[in-house]
Amino acid sequence: MTDERGPASPGARVVVMGVSASGKTSVAMRLASLTGARFIDADALHPASNVAKMAAGTPLDDGDRWPWLDAVAATLDAADASVIACSALKRSYRDRLRASAPGVVFVHLTGPAELLAARADGRDGHFMPPALLRSQLDTLEPLEADEAGIEILIDAPVAEIAQTALEWVNARAR
Repeated sequence: MTDERGPASPGARVVVMGVSASGKTSVAMRLASLTGARFIDADALHPASNVAKMAAGTPLDDGDRWPWLDAVAATLDAADASVIACSALKRSYRDRLRASAPGVVFVHLTGPAELLAARADGRDGHFMPPALLRSQLDTLEPLEADEAGIEILIDAPVAEIAQTALEWVNARAR
């Protein structure tokens, strides 16, 4: 792999998406570091009621997610070059983000349910309990052919996954 550095373009906006325990935060932080972009964690934008609901083991519904997605979209739109870790599970959620931040691209981190479950079980201190992974997998709508994005398997080290994402973003910008 090449070691390309620098943002794909001035104002590039990348959403690293996927279900809980897919490595969104780690990959997004690394990708932001590689590009010099601002890292944003969409989990930090959840209202306290959403965090409490998830911590109690109750999945969010669309009514819970719309105001959060609006906050994510506004944050994404306000940032110039940014990489955001955000589940973006449904096409309609990604459409909402695209409407506020045209040109946003998606890096979908994916892997087998068994690997995701093992990762979720091994995490400490996260408000999202492993029991909610199934609801996220059931909700997930993979990227469609007309969406600007790439799917990357999570079976490699974070640095390698971020490098693959960077190469795709840079190739897209050319």
